[in-house]
Amino acid sequence: MEEMNFDELHALADEKQYRSLKEKLIEMNEVDIASFMEELDSEKTVVVFRTLPKEIASDVFACLPVEKQRHIITSITDNELQYIMDDLFVDDAVDMLEELPATIVKRVLKNSSPDTRKLINQFLKYPDNSAGSVMTAEYVGLKKAMTVEEAFAYIRKYGVDKETIYTCYVMDAGRHLEGVVTVKDLLMSPYATTIEEIMDSHVLKAHTTDDQEAVADLFNEYDLLSLPVVDGENRLVGIITVDDVMDVMEQEATEDFEKMAAMNPSEKPYLKTSVFQLAKNRIVWLLILMFSSMVTGEILTTYEEAFSAVPLLVTFIPMLMNTGGNSGSQASTMIIRGMAVGEISPSDLAKVVWKELRVGILVGICLAIANFVRLTLSYPGQEMICLTVVLSIFCIVIIAKTIGCTLPIIAKVLHMDPALMASPMISTILDACSPVISFNFACRLLDMAA
Repeated sequence: MEEMNFDELHALADEKQYRSLKEKLIEMNEVDIASFMEELDSEKTVVVFRTLPKEIASDVFACLPVEKQRHIITSITDNELQYIMDDLFVDDAVDMLEELPATIVKRVLKNSSPDTRKLINQFLKYPDNSAGSVMTAEYVGLKKAMTVEEAFAYIRKYGVDKETIYTCYVMDAGRHLEGVVTVKDLLMSPYATTIEEIMDSHVLKAHTTDDQEAVADLFNEYDLLSLPVVDGENRLVGIITVDDVMDVMEQEATEDFEKMAAMNPSEKPYLKTSVFQLAKNRIVWLLILMFSSMVTGEILTTYEEAFSAVPLLVTFIPMLMNTGGNSGSQASTMIIRGMAVGEISPSDLAKVVWKELRVGILVGICLAIANFVRLTLSYPGQEMICLTVVLSIFCIVIIAKTIGCTLPIIAKVLHMDPALMASPMISTILDACSPVISFNFACRLLDMAA
């Protein structure tokens, strides 16, 4: 929505021309209406919401942030709330209730129909981040004895409130999942054909307790629009649609980014997270990394004599540590991302190490040559020190690449999140390794020169 149109809408709201405002709003997409309402103050939000037709109001409500939803719920009547709850898709209602205080949740459930309340309570019992917690119960269920004509009649009658009607699921009398049929299959078949004849009995499905990230991987791998969710007895309890999976992907990607930056994941957007919570999310890993970095200091103290003998070497330590950390971070980032999108699995460890080893050799040679040229020009007559630095950086890059590609895979094998083995962790490890490698070369090569 263009900013100038929002300005016009704000002007109408300020002038209390709600009839004209309503005429413009009903021509807009519900997402754009929600974006406009986010900019309104609390009083105007409720007034504008009440001007919307009922069939639009529920869709707009689902798109609003939790804070706005909470204010609307506390401001409208029980009858208005009941209409919204009964018209909301169950997965949207569950997402909202998980964020609301208990007192508001109690009022919402009180003003929901018995069927809606039963579904919501069922969904709220599923573990967080599971397939059951993101599914919806608004799907089209058919019987295999139906004809195509009967199926179309059923879809016309009951499909209006379903989240998707393109894919229909076939169940027996006990609601056990038996097959899947698309509207395309129905359209291309004679009316007298039974569903059993055209359904696909090989159905991709998820279980209610499956991790939502695994579900997202299925959507990615098979290009699905929806996925049925069954319980332990193969009874169909809901479906997951592609729009819900996109939310899951965004959530998982955000979580990985935060872990890769050495932070505990936050459930709220940045601007809506308190300063105290942000500090709390960051301080734990900062403490761990800070105390881990002290190991580097302890290592450096063991080479005090080398410092005194060849002070020039000390000036190269930051460059060696940074190069090692950057090299390891490059490898770990590629592997973490590859594992996230399913391109790399723990069984590929040998292939990954062999590839990164060769990459490390090539990169190490290039960096070593560049450094050797620079050092010989900057420090003429110090060939052995130049050779020490060159050999150090060559070995450090190879070791960094190997460690960077190995640790995320090991984390996966140990059922840890590979994102934990990202830049901060890799850099800390290599900060300890780099001076050891450098001074070991120095002690040997410079002693040989003597």
